[in-house]
Amino acid sequence: MDARKIEALGPALGDYLEEFGDCFGRVEPREHLRTYVEGQLSDLPRKSIEPIALAAGIPPRTLQQFLSAAKWQQGMMRDRLQQVVARDHAHPLAVGVFDETSYPKKGERTPGVKRQYCGATGKTDNCVVSVHLAYATPDAFGALLDGELFLPEDWAADRQRCRAAGIPDEMVHRPKWRIALELLDRAVANGVRFPWVTFDRSGNWRLPRDEWYGGKPGFLDGLGARGLLYVCEVPANLPCFPSRPKYKSLQRPFAPKRVDSAGKFSKPFKGKPWKRVKLARKTLADQVWEVRSAQVYLARDGRPTDRTYWLIVARSVATGEVKYFVSNAPPRTGLLTLLKVAFTRAGVEHVFRLAKTEVGFSHFEGRNYQGLVRHMTLCQLVLLFAAEQTDRLRGEKPGRDDRADGEGVEHAVPRVA
Repeated sequence: MDARKIEALGPALGDYLEEFGDCFGRVEPREHLRTYVEGQLSDLPRKSIEPIALAAGIPPRTLQQFLSAAKWQQGMMRDRLQQVVARDHAHPLAVGVFDETSYPKKGERTPGVKRQYCGATGKTDNCVVSVHLAYATPDAFGALLDGELFLPEDWAADRQRCRAAGIPDEMVHRPKWRIALELLDRAVANGVRFPWVTFDRSGNWRLPRDEWYGGKPGFLDGLGARGLLYVCEVPANLPCFPSRPKYKSLQRPFAPKRVDSAGKFSKPFKGKPWKRVKLARKTLADQVWEVRSAQVYLARDGRPTDRTYWLIVARSVATGEVKYFVSNAPPRTGLLTLLKVAFTRAGVEHVFRLAKTEVGFSHFEGRNYQGLVRHMTLCQLVLLFAAEQTDRLRGEKPGRDDRADGEGVEHAVPRVA
């Protein structure tokens, strides 16, 4: 946005930021909040501290202090943001979307930086990775609720390096899927509700299966224990049992199949026709997939689960790409419903594009963990404001409930973004 547009939104922005006023103990940081947010909303080509400060006519050191050292409560700001979403954008058909993002960084002092897979460059690179939880509703509303830095094991083992970057001693290495559950629990504690969640593979196809969110039994079981229905993309070599083994002795070893093999040759899929499904998207062309599905047992320590799960095979008509999804939804759930939940992720990818290209999410240049967390939180704040103003300017009323394939929550999903 240029200065004229920002000025036109001035009263709305002031009212919005007032929601977060008690996160600050002093007037000065509250004033710097508006300066930083207006910089993120502006048309500056780079939205790091120095360009924002110079455009506002203040010393860059002032904003550096605001972001990394000033006394204000970014945790309260994150909680308040989630409470605003729960209050103003609650929807019985909302979907929670887990995703991770990354951006390349030079040097070795940015918190969590390491040579690891970087989705932004599509290769192993020196980068920072963070895990996020987003929120999507049928009326095309979307927001980032939370995010946390992924701390690599070698960082966590070097406490001196962590302290130099301002990383608290209590912060340790956690797998990304555990971070995702932490984000979920925080959002739920702040009143956010979503009956469905979805997530894809880890960003890199080349990673081993146990690096994928869908390849972690503890993650899937954790979601189920929290009463959530999920649809997740899984690797082709995820083990499953197309039918329960009929061994007399449980001591005999079991032989699970890969989901790609089960989807081609197993009895539940054999002879089952492909169904063609078109999924509309908000910013890209429609997608057409050929899909088929069946109930299978997942493998736990080489043995079948007590209950069945959906295994969905989806093949792109345009490219031939094949995706595999697993869901804990009830057997009566419609296939279209499952697909629409799975592809809700596309809308979140759009939110990340906006965050990186319009809000400056990847422009952070500091070397302090608190500054990094505050920058992520402020990006989430700006994205929520932008989403609310987009809804207001568009003048749309909440869309009707899309029951997809029938009545009941297991058939209720938002539109595909």
